[in-house]
Amino acid sequence: MKPPCDEAVIASGRAAAPCKESAEPWILAATILGSSMVFIDGTVVNVALPALQASLRATVVDVQWIVESYALFLAALLLVGGALGDRFGRKRIFSLGVALFALASVWCGLAPDVDQLIVARAVQGVGGALLVPGSLAIISASFSEDKRGQAIGTWSGFTAITAAIGPVLGGWLIEHVSWRAIFFINVPLAAVVLALVFRHVPESRDGDGAYGLDWPGAALATVSLGSIVYGLIESSLAALIAGAVLFAAFLLVEKRSRHPMLPLTLFRSKDFSGANLLTLFLYTALAGALFFLPLNLIQVQGYSATAAGAAMLPFILIMSALSRWSGGLVKRHGARTPLMIGPAITALGFALFLRPGVGGSYWTTFFPAMVVLGLGMAVSVAPLTTAVMNSVDSRRAGIASGVNNAVSRTAGLLAIAALGLVMMHGFNHGLDRHSASLNLPASERVKLGAAEAPASADPGTRLMVKQAVAEAFVAGFRRVMLIAAALALLSSVVAWLFISARQPHKGDG
Repeated sequence: MKPPCDEAVIASGRAAAPCKESAEPWILAATILGSSMVFIDGTVVNVALPALQASLRATVVDVQWIVESYALFLAALLLVGGALGDRFGRKRIFSLGVALFALASVWCGLAPDVDQLIVARAVQGVGGALLVPGSLAIISASFSEDKRGQAIGTWSGFTAITAAIGPVLGGWLIEHVSWRAIFFINVPLAAVVLALVFRHVPESRDGDGAYGLDWPGAALATVSLGSIVYGLIESSLAALIAGAVLFAAFLLVEKRSRHPMLPLTLFRSKDFSGANLLTLFLYTALAGALFFLPLNLIQVQGYSATAAGAAMLPFILIMSALSRWSGGLVKRHGARTPLMIGPAITALGFALFLRPGVGGSYWTTFFPAMVVLGLGMAVSVAPLTTAVMNSVDSRRAGIASGVNNAVSRTAGLLAIAALGLVMMHGFNHGLDRHSASLNLPASERVKLGAAEAPASADPGTRLMVKQAVAEAFVAGFRRVMLIAAALALLSSVVAWLFISARQPHKGDG
């Protein structure tokens, strides 16, 4: 079979000739389905946490690590994954990431206990770090300049749709099959992606291979972030101090490296620094909220897994529907105005999550908050991406985008660990307000909303404990949402202080 594109590799990192039109839909399909595995996994696993907790007798610390082990390696190795593709071939590294992600998914689905599931999720994160940067890089390398924007827009639209479908499909599988099924669905997806890649996607790389890979930086980033997360989740001061010291060492290595994973010179731009600080605050708030929301819906409000997944649809659909419109705001108003207004609306969305107690109709409790949250993030996301890309020389746009992606992933990583402490403190304080006769042991308290009275307790006591646990969870949840609202407002202040009112695109000079 004749290759769909000229497979010659040139130093610019693009195929020597644009792909034939007949191959373009297949390349898009491969990159969309490949990215969708990671996006679906990110949304579905949160919905699965209550089922995982019940099936594996997991504590809230265990479920935090199920999410965090994946997020840690994805965040720390994302930039390395992009560099590996540039050096050894984007098609090759993308394919390796897809295969590793699928194999790790099988391991997740077969994991007999929490410890194995945590390790398997870490391997999934490594696969995701190889896979995620490659999808857009392959599109950029395979499409001519006049078609590239439309191709990326198509990729964005379809990946948003899969992100919306993911929680609902995952919830249905959890409810009617098993939580293990949400991992096994990655296997047929990966098989289709690999078949499309090997048949239709051309290879591309940076031909000179002159730059090296920052393995010391990658190792220090992983260990420092891991230490900080461990310190927050396990309440270890020594781990927090070690993480801070290792992070300082990481910055020193990056400053002296000839080929740094994180080029610190980018942060000389006030706009770039501000956009990434805004990203850190805003995505910390969002990740923390979306981690605890399914636990609230399923364990406290009594939603099914399918209903909990569907409950988040307004947020995702509004973001998807308004993303193109919000991208046009920058042309009319510059980046600063929407980046001040969007996070402020988002803060209002988080504040609306303070209203629901235990029970009540979805349409009057969680739905208004979901709508406002979706609107706020829709106004924020596209202008934020534009602010990042316009803040640096166009020749460094790729690495700038990668750094911002890594910051958003790191924000999610830190959010679940730090806000988990807030949640646990609020939950325990809420329980302590009830009668001491409840006397729930620590082994139950660490399960949060899944905590139960002893099996020997009479029905009246069991009901009283159930009500107390639900009210205590809501108390902790409200604290998390209050902090999320404060972080979103802080993001708005950062935009006002750091982002230029009119941010012209920097040229190649």
